[in-house]
Amino acid sequence: MTRPFRFSIQAFSSPTRKEWVELAHKVEASGFSALHVADHYLGPGTMIEGTGHRVQAMALIPAMTAAAMVTSTLRIGSRMAVVSYHLPTILTKEMATIDVLSEGRLEVGLGAGWLEREYEALGIPFESPGKRIQLLRETTEFMIQAFAAEGELDYRGEFVQSHGYTAVPATVQRPHPPIMIGGGAPKVLRLAGELADIVSVNFNNSSGVVGAGSIASSTAEETHKKIEWIREGAGDRFDSLELETATYFISVEGRSQITPEAVMTRTGMDLTTLQAFPHAAVGSVDQICEELQRRREEYGFSAITVGDAHLEAFLPIVERLAGT
Repeated sequence: MTRPFRFSIQAFSSPTRKEWVELAHKVEASGFSALHVADHYLGPGTMIEGTGHRVQAMALIPAMTAAAMVTSTLRIGSRMAVVSYHLPTILTKEMATIDVLSEGRLEVGLGAGWLEREYEALGIPFESPGKRIQLLRETTEFMIQAFAAEGELDYRGEFVQSHGYTAVPATVQRPHPPIMIGGGAPKVLRLAGELADIVSVNFNNSSGVVGAGSIASSTAEETHKKIEWIREGAGDRFDSLELETATYFISVEGRSQITPEAVMTRTGMDLTTLQAFPHAAVGSVDQICEELQRRREEYGFSAITVGDAHLEAFLPIVERLAGT
């Protein structure tokens, strides 16, 4: 089954109320399906230097809530709520509340976490990948069961334990809002295939930083491996999944201030390789549209997320492909 394209903006900037509200209104009016908020807490300083990650201005839950309250059709998503940063029972209630306040426009993105220096700065133990992924599994299972339950829920996991929990408010979306799980390594993508409704295919950032290894983990060959890991976890439900990915390296001819040469320098790729790279969108509007259609056919990617800095540049692509 070929799913129609939909596009989302992931927000990092907009540090004031006025800017945040204006961004939400603009995303909604521009044909994007969703506004995603990441879950990062490092401000400028020594801890974020060298990680390859940018500063996120607004905190996840209040930013999602505010966006939900000033829009009426835009879907509001977390990309991704890091399960190590939140008590699962509390996060479940917070997400249910946002689904109610948005009147059923929530998308719950969950991740195992990877930015090691952020854990250090926040004073949260950076557990082994296996433990973080197990916490992700239990948080997802608990959330799905709690959203669907009509009474008390008992959940007994290794890390998540809750007795007599009754999930209120009831979510508008039944049996639960769409769950998105993202990552780039075998265990997390198999888990996503097993439990999620939307699977976000990303870099393998197991090194704890964004760098050359992240790019090397996302070549065409490696991306095909990721799709197979998802398929292994999903089994018969694979065709029901929506596959999402982000375009991090963008240069739209005639619209972007960033040149293809600058992106080539940053990534170390030649132009031909860059244009086919699963996390890039470089070239004319026609070229990028054709390439996104090719990737949908090759990998199944129909949900595309771009950073808020590229909203204007990406508009003609959204206008042409959204819903097709």
